[in-house]
Amino acid sequence: MFKLYDISMTIEQGMQVYKNKEEKQPIINNVQNFSNAKAYESRIDIDVHCGTHVDAPLHMLEDGDTIETIGLDQLVGHARVLDLTHVQEGISKADLEPFGLQKGDWVLFKTRNSLSEEFDFEFVYLKDDGAQYLIELGVKGVGTDGLGIERAQPDYTTHRPLFKNNIIIVEGLRLKEVEQGTYFMVIAPLKLTGIEAAPARALLIGQ
Repeated sequence: MFKLYDISMTIEQGMQVYKNKEEKQPIINNVQNFSNAKAYESRIDIDVHCGTHVDAPLHMLEDGDTIETIGLDQLVGHARVLDLTHVQEGISKADLEPFGLQKGDWVLFKTRNSLSEEFDFEFVYLKDDGAQYLIELGVKGVGTDGLGIERAQPDYTTHRPLFKNNIIIVEGLRLKEVEQGTYFMVIAPLKLTGIEAAPARALLIGQ
């Protein structure tokens, strides 16, 4: 028997958003209901970086590729969940070396970010040297349980090098209930085009 883990955030008003910015909150309005119509319908206004989402290079690189260039085949396959809940500040090369990562790996960071549904301005992020290590290894993609993969680096020195080396970035995962190990991963971003990101449903399948 396999076990299915939904590792995506629930989209709802009042949810955790980046830096608690009001303009990043999703707005969900009921536009008709059974008091004024024969069907119930709602409308949503959402930032494409809200909740669990896939970033495309255009997010940080002028003339970078847009979200439709990331195929589903790049977002489905085996992934390794790394338990980094002991890390308090940022994930470094030294934190990643013990895992024996290989070229082509998809890696998902489980940190203390997953343990709270409140935005933490001191969230765990990926340090510059951690990003360079993943680039040197040639990983395929990296997912984090923070709403950002970097926190305050000048010149976006985590995002930009990863994008320049064709490494996919997924942010806003929920990994509290997932143990370290290898899983089959499915990440399905909304089928959008011409923009820099898309909200996504993310699933892991394990034994």
